[in-house]
Parts: sequence; C-alpha cells; structure tokens
Amino acid sequence: MDTPAAAPLPVADPEQLFVSRLRSAARGFASAAGAQTAVVREAVPPARHRRSRCRVVLRWADGAESDVTFLGPAGRSPGVPTSPDLDVQIRRWLTEGRPEDPSWLVPDEDSPAGTAVDVGAWLAR
Repeated sequence: MDTPAAAPLPVADPEQLFVSRLRSAARGFASAAGAQTAVVREAVPPARHRRSRCRVVLRWADGAESDVTFLGPAGRSPGVPTSPDLDVQIRRWLTEGRPEDPSWLVPDEDSPAGTAVDVGAWLAR
C-alpha cells in the first residue's frame, strides 16, 4: 500500500519573514534601550519604490514611553528584502543611547513624533 506524499509546507515569502523578524525582535529592542518592554507597532518590508520602516514603542518601568520610527533602504533583490539586518541596526542605535542628530532624523508625516531615524544615514555617520 502506497502512503500519500506529504504536502509541502508553505514557504513564507521574504516580506512575511522580514515582518516576523522585526516583530520577534521586540524583546531585544527593550533590552538594548534599557526599557521594560517594547512593541513593534509597524513593520513594512522594502519595495522597489518604498523604504522599509519599523515603528517601535518602548515603555520604561516608570510608565514613560518613547515611540520611534526607523527607515531602512528601498528596493529589494529578487526574493530577498534589502534590509534583512534592520533589526540588528535598530538594536545598535538603541544600545548607543538613542542618539539624535539632524543629519539622520528625517521628517516623517506618518510618525507620531513627526520624524524618523534614517538608519542608512545614521550608519554612514
């Protein structure tokens, strides 16, 4: 008697993996910032004409919150998001004390603060 072949497992597309990776990095973001908790409120993978973005809300033990939006590069290679390490770059920015400088803080009308951290400009400093 033949056994039926197992159905192949669905393969997550690169965009889903990008979003999942950022959402699962929330605990690391909190730790890097010295915050009690962090929630990834928005995770948008890059597209040919759209920058990747990640919005993180940090909460400290005293109830204070910080809502920060990060912008990664636009574009992508076939099947692979351009910013696979955006989570690592965000943790690094948080670990370095959340530095702010006009050269990498850019206007962003979708951000609650009205600005976003341009990760590429920050890394190029």
